[in-house]
Amino acid sequence: MWWDARRAHRQGLEEIRHRQTARLVELVAYARQHSAFYRDRYQGLPEHIDDVTSLPVTNKRELMAHFDEVATDPAVTLAGVQEFVADPARIGGRFAGKYLVATTAGTTGSRGIFVLDDRYWAVTSGLMGILAAKWLSWRDVLRLVRRGARFAEVVATGGHFLSVAASTRERREKPRRHRSLGVFSVHTPLPRLVAQLNGFGPALLGGYASVLRLLATEQQAGRLQVHPVLVLSTAEGLPPDERDRLERAFGAVVREVYGCTESGYSAYGCALGWLHLLEDWVIVEPVDADHRPVPPGTVSSTVLITNLANRVQPIIRYDVGDRILVRPDPCPCGDPAPAIRVQGRASDVLTFPAADGSGVVTVPPLALGTVVDRTPGVELFQIVQTGPTGLSVRLLPDTGADPERVRAGAREGIAAVLTELGLAHVTVESAPEPPEQTTGGKYRTVIPLPTRAPSS
Repeated sequence: MWWDARRAHRQGLEEIRHRQTARLVELVAYARQHSAFYRDRYQGLPEHIDDVTSLPVTNKRELMAHFDEVATDPAVTLAGVQEFVADPARIGGRFAGKYLVATTAGTTGSRGIFVLDDRYWAVTSGLMGILAAKWLSWRDVLRLVRRGARFAEVVATGGHFLSVAASTRERREKPRRHRSLGVFSVHTPLPRLVAQLNGFGPALLGGYASVLRLLATEQQAGRLQVHPVLVLSTAEGLPPDERDRLERAFGAVVREVYGCTESGYSAYGCALGWLHLLEDWVIVEPVDADHRPVPPGTVSSTVLITNLANRVQPIIRYDVGDRILVRPDPCPCGDPAPAIRVQGRASDVLTFPAADGSGVVTVPPLALGTVVDRTPGVELFQIVQTGPTGLSVRLLPDTGADPERVRAGAREGIAAVLTELGLAHVTVESAPEPPEQTTGGKYRTVIPLPTRAPSS
């Protein structure tokens, strides 16, 4: 996969798009043959499909409601996968002896369970190799090698989330190759996390944008003392001024990747802060509210993703809810791939006064959001900061779940995390209203207090 991607990228956009079309034709034919859901959905369409816009749109709620019919392997059933993900000991294991399983809450706030085949992971790994070659000079690569290529991932743990599930499987199945990989939890209190990273000494540092921003502050204060060659931001948007601050704080190349569990990597950051599309394995369609294409230079209402790699649970014209803008002119960085900016991925952190009045404690949004995501019976959720020391949890329970038990479980989970962080004085209440959408149609999972403008 690595050599194939390298050859395609060297040959240019025309060859990449040729492969994209060929892979779309293969994916649609495979889905029609092996998935009852897509076979029914594509009835009446031409036998040969090479234009993705001729296909109907799907979304997470629909694919989860028809889980068994969507899957192309009869061994993949919702009941079986749910039993699998209910066991934390099976994180990173192979479902049905074959597949990686990842769960998401996502920025839309709706739970998803996704089954990923080895082809998906081979493509993801291969593309990362291509991106590293784009981002790093030969001197950077030499520095990585000299330092053992130690890679620290700061991610959500304790659940079947993609990063930790994939890392666990890689370290379990290929221990010698991945002995330099360290996984660190966003649930760890910041002082302890800083100490752990100082002890590990990463040459590559990856994590959610909100966590990297906190770590950059610790680095600037001298408490964190690491010297990565590459800092990689994932899952949340990284504002340009914060990217610049991270570069100054760490003295490293700072880049982003855009994507989701469903699609894998969809775009990669350049030195100017734009994200360039990886069109050989993913189709990205910016569309309006009626799923009609929007022109470059116009912010979309949402975006449709087609994953050309994963066959076991096909993702075709899948509405991910992000709003993006495609640059109407070539990116000055010189990369010919279309450049985008993502709108609406919040990387806000929650800030609370310390219990002893000595300062403030900041909490990454995913540290709380993933706890609620693991609470049984939660369909949608939203954590709202209502005051300096107050949180309110908006929930939409699953059909058939006991609403009061679900609310109590979410409150207890959040309170436990806050207590671990020294924030036992922060109150957690259940809100009577369900989660609210933004004007862009998103469900922000965590909403901090608005930043107050300084008084004049």
